[in-house]
Amino acid sequence: MPDSVGGGGGGGAEEASMGYLAELFSSPLNLALIGLCGFLLYKILRERFQKPDEPPPREPELAPLKKRDWTNEDIRQYDGRGEDGRILVAVNGKVFDMTRGKRFYGPDGPYSVFAGKDATRALATFSLTEDIKEGYDDISDLSTSQMDSVREWEEQFMEKYVFVGKLLKPGEQPTEYSDTEDETSSSRSDEKSKHE
Repeated sequence: MPDSVGGGGGGGAEEASMGYLAELFSSPLNLALIGLCGFLLYKILRERFQKPDEPPPREPELAPLKKRDWTNEDIRQYDGRGEDGRILVAVNGKVFDMTRGKRFYGPDGPYSVFAGKDATRALATFSLTEDIKEGYDDISDLSTSQMDSVREWEEQFMEKYVFVGKLLKPGEQPTEYSDTEDETSSSRSDEKSKHE
């Protein structure tokens, strides 16, 4: 009897642990849970011991443009492809510096067709492929609902981007803007960018 108790105790513990392991690895659900636990443990440990990623370097901000009046030819050169990458878009007679939104309005962005152009008609008709004229576009033929849409876009642009002047009609004389108007508009845009 004493032999069976002493000899069986050690073998029974080994058999019990082997039984647990066999049961643990025999079920597909258990294997999936073990794999998930292992993966989560790996992710936790990797984050603790890995150096934090440095944020990508920010591109230097461009100096603000002086407020002035623009022709279609003037804004055409600001399509995001120039040396400084600046983007201007005109809407309802107002010109906005959209450089801050270059991932949308830049050369590879979904709204790149607006860059360097008067986008009023395209925004009124919700068109990204047509309705953008190279020269002056008389929008007097737009319906009331289309003009309401244009005004909504204009309000959104006024809130998010910097207003840099007016789009001149053919034969219209430019307005002279004072330096204090420029400082007021740039301080408002600085406040907006702080809140974004």
